[in-house]
Amino acid sequence: MTTTVELTRFRVTPDNADRLLASRPAMIADFKADRTGFLTARLVRLPNDEWLDIVEWRSPEDFAASRAKGANLPGIKAFFESIDSLVSAEEGTTDEGA
Repeated sequence: MTTTVELTRFRVTPDNADRLLASRPAMIADFKADRTGFLTARLVRLPNDEWLDIVEWRSPEDFAASRAKGANLPGIKAFFESIDSLVSAEEGTTDEGA
């Protein structure tokens, strides 16, 4: 099965890290309720106040539709508001059968 993978790297100041983590469950719940094709997400803490969010989507169309919605729900908005700056955003694919 091929999936679309969203890789978003961002910075969070140390004083916002707890807020980021506290908002994550509501963001995931909002994605599950509102984002067609959302499969899973993993949040990775990196050095130097950076984080990597790895989100899998059923298709590139589902990912594009999610991006168009932006922070349309409270849980998603709270998570996005705890991010201080975007470092990079990429899209790729994975084939679990390979």
